[in-house]
Formats: sequence, C-alpha cells, structure tokens
Amino acid sequence: MRVCATLGLGLGFLAGCSGSGGETASARMQPAPFGGTLAGGRGSMTPEPPPPAAALESVLVFTRTAGYRHDAIGPGVEAIRGLGADNGFTVTQTEEASTFSDAALAAYDVVIFLSTTGDVLDANQQAALERYVRAGGGWVGIHAATDTEYDWPWYGQLIGGAYFRSHPAIQTAVVNVEQSAHASTHHLPASFSIEDELYNFRANPRGAVTVLMTLDEATYSAGEGAMGPDHPIAWYHAFDGGRAWYTALGHRGELYRSDPDPARQAMFTFFTQHLLGGIQWAAGVAS
Repeated sequence: MRVCATLGLGLGFLAGCSGSGGETASARMQPAPFGGTLAGGRGSMTPEPPPPAAALESVLVFTRTAGYRHDAIGPGVEAIRGLGADNGFTVTQTEEASTFSDAALAAYDVVIFLSTTGDVLDANQQAALERYVRAGGGWVGIHAATDTEYDWPWYGQLIGGAYFRSHPAIQTAVVNVEQSAHASTHHLPASFSIEDELYNFRANPRGAVTVLMTLDEATYSAGEGAMGPDHPIAWYHAFDGGRAWYTALGHRGELYRSDPDPARQAMFTFFTQHLLGGIQWAAGVAS
C-alpha cells in the first residue's frame, strides 16, 4: 500500500508518497499527514568514506561569485548560521579566495560552496582545496556550485562530472527520493513537489556518485537540455580521501527563510534539514 502526503505551501506545495510502486501519478497526490516511515534506499555504489569524525565543530561557507550572483546567497548564509547555532557548530562565511590555504582550511570540518559561480580560485588555492579533501575534509555544494570552475578537472570529478548546462523558468516539479536512509533525505517522503529553479546538467553523474534524488521530468517543462527519465538533482560520494555532497535545490530565497506562515515554515524546515544532513554527512558525523 502506498501512503502519500500533500502540504500546501502558498508559492507551491509539498507532496509525498512512500511504499511500493505501481500507482499512477494521481495516486501519489492523495492527502495524508506529511512525514511517516520512508522506504529504504538502493545501496551505495561509491567507495567507503574516510573514518568518521569525532564531532562537527566548524564549517566554512564560501560565497564568491565571478558570474551570476544569486539573491539567495544572503538568506542561505543566515540559514546555515541558524543550523550551526542549533546544532553546536560555528559558521564562517567568506568571499575571500585567500582563505584557501592549508593553514586556514585546517580549521574547518566542512567547506561549503554556496551558489558560487565562475572561476573563484587560482591554481594555488585550488591545490589547497585538493589537499584538504585528500586529508579527509568534507565538501558541500549548493545549487550553483556546479556552475563553477569549468576548467578545473579535479573539481569536475568532485561534483560528479555534472556541470550546470541550463535551466527552465522557475516552476513546480516532483522529486523522487532514491536513498531515504541518508542523513539528508531521511525526513522526506518517497516523492514530493517543490517550486525552484531546476538545473539540467552537461552529464549525468550516476555511476560516479550515489544519487539521492531525481526529478520527474514528466511533471514539469525541463526545456532545452532536458535529461530524460534519469535526472539526478542531489547526490554524494566518497571522493579522493574525503566526502562530497551536492544538492541542486536552493535557488529561491524563500527556501532559506523561516516564516510565520505554517506552510512556508514547513518548506523551510524541509529544505534546511536537507542541508543539515548533507553537512553532517560531509563532516563524517552522520550516515
């Protein structure tokens, strides 16, 4: 039996389903309480990550842009600061590429690229990030982190080979959760709908990473660059001695803002818990 959840959101809605497959799309939209027990994932195809960390104490949020600058960067930084305050880790935000040195990066458990764009690091700074990850450091990419450093082969592997290609207009689409036991998805139903800017990628990362969530292109207009029936939208992998986690969601500032409206607050909680789980996994304190 399939259990589905629908939650009105003002600017969109969140709907979810769990259980066995075979039902029609309309069956997935039947109202029921949001949440509940989720179906298990398919199992990781990636190598084992480095040993777990003792604790998550400090993260660096890097927000430098050399191309398009997202309005959601400010709200995103504040949301991550809130996650830190609630979960016992400090958050440092910077636009300074000079922070990417061995000594400076050693202070952080996770480095987060929050909607960075273009070429943001020089060769020495790139090398410092490579050494940081090889030493067991965690990396998190949010939204436009895949619209970054197109000419740096190591970074391309870090993001699973899936550089940004294009996006259609902001719209609502159904997301399917493949790995429901992961820290960044365990709170989600098997399927849900979200309003956001939805990326098409130059390559499908599947095979290089473990895919967490995919977009159902039958539920929205993917436009030029549509990826077809297999369209990953969030993933993770053990990479080059460290851990890398990415979500393409997070264009809209509303996703990062607490709101007195219960529906908007529910979406804020859904998305920020997705980020928190990714940060904790990258730090090695959650599975």
